[in-house]
This record gives sequence, C-alpha cells and structure tokens, in this order.
Amino acid sequence: MTKVPTDLKILDMIYKRYYDNFHAHCSENKIRPSKIYVPIDINLIAKSLKVDEDIVFGRLYYHLNKKFRYKQEDGSSVEFFSLLVADIPNCINFPYLASVLADLKDKDEKYQTSTYIAFFSLFIALLSFVISVVYTAPH
Repeated sequence: MTKVPTDLKILDMIYKRYYDNFHAHCSENKIRPSKIYVPIDINLIAKSLKVDEDIVFGRLYYHLNKKFRYKQEDGSSVEFFSLLVADIPNCINFPYLASVLADLKDKDEKYQTSTYIAFFSLFIALLSFVISVVYTAPH
C-alpha cells in the first residue's frame, strides 16, 4: 500500500516543478493568460508521488481549495486551485501556493525540532537514571 502524500509533499512537488514556469511569465513574455494561475499536470504530479491522480486532484480541489479559498471585500473569490482559468484547466494560484507552502514548512520544522528536543530529553533522563542506579547501587 502506498503512503498517502501530505499536503506539504504535494505542494512542495508542485512548487519545485512549476516555479520556473511561473517565473518565466512576464510582461515581455506572456506564456499564459495569467501570471498568478499556473496550469499543472495532475497526472505527472500523481505519478511522481506514486498515487492515483484522483488522490492529488481531490486533495487540491476538494480539500486545499476549500480550505484556502477566500472572498475579497468586493465579493469576488480568490481560488487556491481552479478547474479552469481562461480556458486552461487545472491551475494553481502560485504565489498563494508559495505562501501556504512556507507556512507548512515552518510548522513542519517546528514539529521536527520539538520531536528532536523530546528525544534528547528522554535520552538525558534515561542516562541520568542509569548513572544514578550504577553509582547508588551497593558494591
């Protein structure tokens, strides 16, 4: 059974694969209708993650888009992942993805640091226990 990829892993893969595409779009070189929304190949991402493409699509469309979509003051919606942008399917709001990814990486780093500190504390406690048993045991 394949391990389910985390949001962090999915978004990190998209960021790494499509950053150059996002960056290449400029006023002199318009390679798509919008700089912000970058089309992604869900099948390619899914193959790289070794999961079915519907898993990746579902995470992007049903979970992450619902979680991160918001309304602006004028009532318009800002989508995290859009099915269609100017007749181009499966587009991700790339600057927003970068922001969400940075936040997920920060949380992951804090979790990893806390875990390492906890294991180090456990090691020190066990070492202290062993030392106290060895030096307080009658010889």
